[in-house]
Amino acid sequence: MHVSAAPIFIDNSSDPRIEAYRDIRERDLKGRGGRFVIEGEVVLRTALQLGRFAIESILIAENRTEPLADLVAKVPAGISVYSASRSVLDDIAGFPMHRGILAMGLRGEGGTAERLLATAPENALFVGLSAIANHDNMGGIFRNAAAFGLDGVLIDGTSCDPLYRKAIRVSAGAVLMTPFAQGGDIGTLCDALLAAGFEVLATSPAGKERLADIEPVGRQAVLFGAEGPGLPEHVLRRLRTIRIDMRGSFDSLNVATTSGIVLHHLAR
Repeated sequence: MHVSAAPIFIDNSSDPRIEAYRDIRERDLKGRGGRFVIEGEVVLRTALQLGRFAIESILIAENRTEPLADLVAKVPAGISVYSASRSVLDDIAGFPMHRGILAMGLRGEGGTAERLLATAPENALFVGLSAIANHDNMGGIFRNAAAFGLDGVLIDGTSCDPLYRKAIRVSAGAVLMTPFAQGGDIGTLCDALLAAGFEVLATSPAGKERLADIEPVGRQAVLFGAEGPGLPEHVLRRLRTIRIDMRGSFDSLNVATTSGIVLHHLAR
């Protein structure tokens, strides 16, 4: 059931009701426990529509409450919607909030690689990520994963948090769409994929096979490593390695760009 209650106006940045939103950048670094920040109208609409993650509350700039009246009208009962002037909102966040809309999501229990793989379809396509430290790259990979209909993303423990607000924003909300699990090392994730009957492909500029020669068949997973060092050597030695041929002296692409090319080729 949806309600159309008017937002609760906040006139003081110290109001305890919006404590979770205070000093967003600082808390991005320190962490905020079981919460994560959703930023922007498009991403919030996606989150509300999918319902995969619970929304705790929403905070909107006063001058955007009328343009976003249709969104507010669809907010389920039990989710607090707050409004504040631009100056108060900027003071709460700790920087100018140009998009004028934030929400606090709840992470929930989080999935495990084993649980995700156990429910994967017979022709599933997965991605495995190793040491992806850049949030723009993480968001870009998830955007590609959603665009090409991936069934899941496995992320090692050394990679950055896909629920970091910039990663979510860059992904255009795709992080909230595609199932993922994070934890362990890439070798362990590789073991789990192989045990679940996946053919696992490893990307490398020195890959032995051309991407163009790979057939998208059955259960497949493709691994991507950090720009520069790439995937660990012990992982490359045990898997089929693939490359994207390039001209001249270039031997690699941005990892998010690479993922787009590879996933387009392998998409079911």
